[in-house]
Amino acid sequence: MRVVLQRVSEASVAVDGETVGAIGRGILLLGAVGDDDTPERIDKMAARCLRLRVFPDEGGHFEHGVLDVGGSVLAVSQFTLYGDCRKGRRPSLSHAARPERAEPLFDRFVRAMREMGAAVETGRFGAKMDVRLVNDGPVTFLLET
Repeated sequence: MRVVLQRVSEASVAVDGETVGAIGRGILLLGAVGDDDTPERIDKMAARCLRLRVFPDEGGHFEHGVLDVGGSVLAVSQFTLYGDCRKGRRPSLSHAARPERAEPLFDRFVRAMREMGAAVETGRFGAKMDVRLVNDGPVTFLLET
């Protein structure tokens, strides 16, 4: 799994002009399931995202995870994170999991974070989505299983 984690002041996702998920302070997770991912790897990634210390303490150092600060999570599926642009002009997406395999694993990712106590909003799997965010920092990290 590949995840782009962004610390945000606010973020939202809309489908066909309708907001389907929105958060205030927290993290936006753009996530893609790889063709070699397993349920165990997905669970580990969920825990890693919630525990990653990306929020500052009083001294400005990264010391707190999203749960520590009472933040929320917006999780958006984005299979193009597996786009390989090393050759030619068209990205190869051959390492992204097929939708019928990726959707249940992405749902598991969201469910695992909820079971760990996170307030999680989502986009709509497979839909064309408009994602809006205010990146806080900016703070952005790429995580990979």
